[in-house]
Amino acid sequence: MNVQKIKNGLVIDHIRAGTGLRIFNWLKLDKVPFSVALIMNVSSKHMGKKDIIKIDNEIDIDYSVLGFIDPNITVNVVEDEYVIRKISLSLPDRVENVIRCLNPRCITSSETGIPHVFRLVDRKRAEYACLYCDELYRAGIGEVL
Repeated sequence: MNVQKIKNGLVIDHIRAGTGLRIFNWLKLDKVPFSVALIMNVSSKHMGKKDIIKIDNEIDIDYSVLGFIDPNITVNVVEDEYVIRKISLSLPDRVENVIRCLNPRCITSSETGIPHVFRLVDRKRAEYACLYCDELYRAGIGEVL
């Protein structure tokens, strides 16, 4: 399979296989007027299989959300067809309005306009707790808002 080089933009690499479509949809890349490529189940020495997203344009991305979805992602910034910077992601200490608290007794379930805020409580297990009710949530699992 041949996918052209990009001139200026981003390559989101080392995405856990099967997660690329979720990131593609979160970034709303199906609605952009420039070239994008979602490559799924690519062979990888380190991961076995992985997904890759190539974006042939400059866009703003919230890297903390990407790190929450998959902390192993690497973002390559490309200018004039050369990688000028690599950004390694990790689990953010806090995420806001990325996921919803599913606890029906949480204040975010009954009150509108309250931000859904989660704080990292266990980096090794990738666990986050709701700021209001301490409901636990695992990073990379479930739907991003």
